[in-house]
Amino acid sequence: MNAPDSLFGPSRLQTLACGRCGEEHDPHRLQTVCIACGGPLLARYDLESPGLPDLAGWRARPRIPFRLPELLPLRAGAETPSLGEGNTPLVEFPRVAAELGAGRFLVKDESRNPGHAFKARGMAVAVARAAELGARTVALPTAGNAGVAAAAYGARHGLAVQVALPRETPAPIRTACRALGARVQEVEGSIAEAGAWIAERAEREGWFVLATLREPYRLEGKKLMGYELLDELGRLPEVILYPTGGGTGLIGMARAFDEMEALGWTGPERPRFVAVQTEGCAPLVRAFEEGLDHAPPWEDPAPTRAFGLRVPAALGDFLMLDILRRGGGTARAVPEAALTEAGEDFARRFGMWLGPEAAACLAAARQLAGEGWFRPADTVVLFQTGSPFVYLG
Repeated sequence: MNAPDSLFGPSRLQTLACGRCGEEHDPHRLQTVCIACGGPLLARYDLESPGLPDLAGWRARPRIPFRLPELLPLRAGAETPSLGEGNTPLVEFPRVAAELGAGRFLVKDESRNPGHAFKARGMAVAVARAAELGARTVALPTAGNAGVAAAAYGARHGLAVQVALPRETPAPIRTACRALGARVQEVEGSIAEAGAWIAERAEREGWFVLATLREPYRLEGKKLMGYELLDELGRLPEVILYPTGGGTGLIGMARAFDEMEALGWTGPERPRFVAVQTEGCAPLVRAFEEGLDHAPPWEDPAPTRAFGLRVPAALGDFLMLDILRRGGGTARAVPEAALTEAGEDFARRFGMWLGPEAAACLAAARQLAGEGWFRPADTVVLFQTGSPFVYLG
């Protein structure tokens, strides 16, 4: 759905600031990580000058993918080409809320995005911005769904795409990447080995790397999930259950909540995030439990059905740990058997088939409920980050 340009303002992007040391970088050039310390770069916007919509004005805008272009980096603003991502359903399950001891329980079904995963949101912005700034080929390591999204948006914007993925990645994901025009390299090991393969070749081949938090703008697409929650619920939920690999969605939504407060749309309240991993690869959970401010890499990550969670190290680990602690959240690791059982039970009883990453979140919610962690008035949102169908075959 198109809307008159007069409804929207131009991007208010001001700078890119390192999330670790604060060093600023030019937002109008292709950028990867901080040149001073190697930390992730975060977009900063002018939130103070007049002209930004109030909450009612924003909610009255058409529900198009780039509904708040003022707080996105895109030159083309609301008219940036997309594939119709976003505006995914928020489905309520009252019986689950009762079982958890919470007030409401809802699933944000991101499998309805192009490519059947939430990765479409980040790539919609990152690939569009890379094209605006002159990239010709983009490349990334992926555990699966990010590769499909990069291939799709690369085709949308006329860019070549190179993907490296673990050899054990489900066949439908490899097939989708190739069908969408990407060049695919299969590697032995995890996403860490795929990342090493990309890094070894990127500079020599002139590829712009879209790896998680190694460019600034996938985060900006993911933050729109946080804005949608406010629009759909009319307020922020008390709890967000989030499957956490590289963590761009968690960090992005936390940034959205900070922006909302700066705009006067919300107060200082924040959802309590539950970052969920598997017991066979849980670097963030281990760091959270040990009181560390960073997460040492996980040695020999175990095979898992939840491919998106098999991430042994994350560049934004320190950001995620800070968000969890400041907001009163927590981090949980679940065994493989528990996520399998939780997903199968939910499908049979409630009619929604969860992907394994979302099923891990449900298993974690059951752990927390047994400890009385949820409050009777809590609205709990679980993110279904991808479709279970991509794991078939």
